[in-house]
Amino acid sequence: MSEIAKKPRPEFRNLNLFTDVRTYRLPLAALVSILHRVSGMLLFLLLPFIVWLFDTSVSSEISFGKFTAAFNVGLGILPAWFIKLVVLALIWAYLHHLAAGVRHLVLDVTHRTTKDFGRHSAVATLAFSIVLTLILGAKLFGLY
Repeated sequence: MSEIAKKPRPEFRNLNLFTDVRTYRLPLAALVSILHRVSGMLLFLLLPFIVWLFDTSVSSEISFGKFTAAFNVGLGILPAWFIKLVVLALIWAYLHHLAAGVRHLVLDVTHRTTKDFGRHSAVATLAFSIVLTLILGAKLFGLY
């Protein structure tokens, strides 16, 4: 295609929240980077819950009974399905943070900063974290 026939690319200088953001296409690599930060924040904020889960699962047989009861009947006013959803969110956050962290390390070590490699590694990161979360979530909710 000649330079004259090419459609001019839109130029975004000041993004308007109501008009430009709806049509702006975020690249997958940017989405993975944003989700990496979100998953890290989720892991940090739920760290007391993670410590409680670990502590009650390994302290004694009685505390392990409390641990399993939290997943079967609930915890205080929180129903069991809510505890399972929070743990499923933790599973996704951990897997995505791990995969995106490895992706960033590979990008740093190999200096492969092409758009094509970024897109393929972003797809692999998303696929890895989502597929493993679905498999572990099925196990968590008792589907197998």
